[in-house]
Amino acid sequence: MRAPTSGLALVWRLGAATTLIVTASAMTGPVLAVLLQQAGRGTAFIGAFSMLPFLMVGLLIPLMPRVLARLGTVRCYRAGALLQFTGVLGYALTQRPVLWALCSIVIGCGAAALWNTTEALMAEEAPPEMRGRVMGAYQTALGAALAVGPFLPGLLQLDARPVLWLAVAMVAGCVLLAVTARPHVSKPRDPQAGGTWQALRLVPWLAVLAFCGGVFEAGLGAVSAAHASASGLSLRSAASVAGAIGVGSFLLQYPAGLAADRYPLTRVFTCASLALLVASIAMAFATQAPWLPWACGLVWGGVGGALYTLSMVQVAHTFAGRAAGGGTAAMITGYTWGGSLGPVASGSALQAGGAPGLALLLSLLALAALAAARRALSPP
Repeated sequence: MRAPTSGLALVWRLGAATTLIVTASAMTGPVLAVLLQQAGRGTAFIGAFSMLPFLMVGLLIPLMPRVLARLGTVRCYRAGALLQFTGVLGYALTQRPVLWALCSIVIGCGAAALWNTTEALMAEEAPPEMRGRVMGAYQTALGAALAVGPFLPGLLQLDARPVLWLAVAMVAGCVLLAVTARPHVSKPRDPQAGGTWQALRLVPWLAVLAFCGGVFEAGLGAVSAAHASASGLSLRSAASVAGAIGVGSFLLQYPAGLAADRYPLTRVFTCASLALLVASIAMAFATQAPWLPWACGLVWGGVGGALYTLSMVQVAHTFAGRAAGGGTAAMITGYTWGGSLGPVASGSALQAGGAPGLALLLSLLALAALAAARRALSPP
């Protein structure tokens, strides 16, 4: 009985460390986006810059199951935390966008290790009858980080440079939690079996849903903040538009996990996709109703995050009894490619067509999620 308890204890320890990093990322992302906008960069450029960490995760995550199998849980997490610290420190030490881009690449490399390690451990250690609630509670903590982060500059009355140094301190706390963690004996992980591509072939429609979740939850914050800043809002007010996405993510993850434990997942996926479609269509009327970006952001963050949470719950069921590194890596791959391509696509749509252009793009994506929801749980 001690091994599962030890595993869950490590889950919450690493989960707390990851929450610190997500808070730092949610705080610095909009600030960097606004600084770039004030320097004269367009939303398409800002979207491409915001894409870099997710792009690196998307490129590296297929390798992570093998890295995790060779290094083990704690050592893999420590390596990722140190990479994150290096990148955030670089943000604070320079003001050049080219160097910021290099730092974002380093941060993305670290995030690939942290993300796969934490969620593979959770899928393996959570009791089957409460996987939805465990995953929902963890994603709620991350949602709280996404919600609080963009508001911290305003709440603490901080300008851009102090915000970046606060992020350095937060990630240092994550490194401390990782370095002091005890070794963990997990399920045997074969570096040659159960990889990401095998899992993607097994559950492709779940990966599509995770991709859509990545666009809505992680791919719209920086672009929305930059658009709000261009509309005349202050840095603090513009960052709060991204904060609405985080608030939605915080509020809905545990209810989504609870629903996954009680109702057929196909039905839950379908309802989530329909909610995203309604919010996406509503964005076309943002010029007539200035409050709509905040309202739509609540839905994008909450329901987009729920798509990912629900996908991870189903992966835990599908890979029950096996090391889940490949399955979780497959969902992370989908989510991160959504987070990578989302800023570029949404920034370009916003720059070309304004709010109606963004609404059209997101509506098409919500329809794709609806189609995937009807097939995600069909027998392979």
